[in-house]
Amino acid sequence: MPYKDAFVLFLEQVKESIKKEEFAKLTMAKTIGKLELKNIFVRPFASKGNVKVLVKFSYRPRETEDVEKELTLEEAFSVLKEHLRNPFLSVLLFTTTKDVTFKINKKGAGTITESSPTFHYVTEAEK
Repeated sequence: MPYKDAFVLFLEQVKESIKKEEFAKLTMAKTIGKLELKNIFVRPFASKGNVKVLVKFSYRPRETEDVEKELTLEEAFSVLKEHLRNPFLSVLLFTTTKDVTFKINKKGAGTITESSPTFHYVTEAEK
């Protein structure tokens, strides 16, 4: 399946986990090359009224300070889409019921796999 179509299905699982209050964390990993941007982390964030997440950009050189942004879910999804294949090839969703891994292969196909949960409870990020 083309990675963009598979990613839409993956994002639906993210939305469902948030709706069920099972969303623990999301991590973009496995970059193409050794770039300064090492990972992007998304964590639930306590906010009044609507769903907010804390998006953290983690950089490889220790001298470069990590950047955190408080975003709506849709804004966070835009950030994730922007960084797919540029430079990240995998996205890991951690929920309290399962872990879901989205990967893009060299031919541009996307796959989604599930495994046992890493996290057993949700901890909201603090800024």
